[in-house]
This record gives sequence, structure tokens and C-alpha cells, in this order.
Amino acid sequence: MTLVTPKRFTINEYHRLIELGFLTENDPVELIRGEIMQMVAKGTRHTNCCRDLLEQLAGLVAGRAKLQCQDPITLPSNSEPEPDFAILRKRADNYRYAYPNPLDVLLVIEIADSTLKYDQEIKLPLYAEAGISDYWIFNLVENYLEVYSEPYQDLQGKFGYSTKRIILPSQAIALSSFPDLLLDLSKVFPGIDSLNFLTDSE
Repeated sequence: MTLVTPKRFTINEYHRLIELGFLTENDPVELIRGEIMQMVAKGTRHTNCCRDLLEQLAGLVAGRAKLQCQDPITLPSNSEPEPDFAILRKRADNYRYAYPNPLDVLLVIEIADSTLKYDQEIKLPLYAEAGISDYWIFNLVENYLEVYSEPYQDLQGKFGYSTKRIILPSQAIALSSFPDLLLDLSKVFPGIDSLNFLTDSE
């Protein structure tokens, strides 16, 4: 029996596929450890959370950092994920000539409903390995924010974050790089009435 191994791409090869038109901006894919991964379609709760979070974050970091939404960041493990949000350091070239790299990233945020396991088990070690100091998951399954910090590598070579905090939707949280900026989670997570409506309509 012949085993077939998936083709793995370097970042340059991935970009070449885009340049040649094999992949377009309409293809919901991202490069994870050399594999081109199909991204899951976004549901209503994900879309609403993303819209509200965009409004809140844009107002908070205006003039102090760059905010990007569902755009690539380049990581050293032949990966170019497209997180829901990334807060970036301001850079002289304004990111016109290259995607952000780990040194540029202050915070990565994923919004997770059907993708929760993927964001916890695939994306989390990927971001930790890249040395990204802070990673947030808006967990729409349990309806709270998972806050990860202090990336590490264990003796078996696995990567993760040594600190995890749970922030409830009724609370606020300071942005780690800007402790004077508070994000009110009640303006991002759906309210009880919204949850009841979704449950009743399913």
C-alpha cells in the first residue's frame, strides 16, 4: 500500500499560487504549517461578534496601533494564518510592502464557534511557537473570552501558553500592550435575549 503525503508549500510557493491566479481573494483558505487549509464559513453569531468587536477595537486603538481584520500575518513555520483580528505595532512603511510578522503583532484574536477546537488545538500552539505574547479566543460556545499569555515550549517540544484566564461577558479587560484601554465585553458578546432568540429559532 502506497501512502500519499499531502503537498506542503513554503510561503513563497503559496504567494506564487496567488500571483498565478490558482488562489484568489475569494478562496477562503490560509496556510498552516505548509498546508493550504479551507476556512469554515462564518455563522450569524460569528459575524455579529466580529462586527461589534471591530467597532470597539477600532475606537480603542486609533492612533496608537494598527488594527487588521481577517488579513494575513506571516509566521516562520511556513504559515500565513488570517486571524479575525490582529493588533499591530505602528510601522514606518505602514505594512505596504510586507505582511506583519511576529515582531509586529501585539495581540491576535480569533472568534470561535464551530472552529473552537481548531483555534484551541491548532492555532494556539502555532501562535505560541511564533512567540506571539498574547492570544485571545472569543469563545461563542461557552460565551466567554479565553485570554492566553506567556508562550512556552515544553520538554517534548510542544508549544503553548502558560497562563490562561477566563473573562466573562459582563466584564471588561485591558489590552495587554495598552493597559489604560479597556474593552467592555458586554458590547461584543451577544446578550441573553439574543441567545434565547437563536435557541428558539433553531
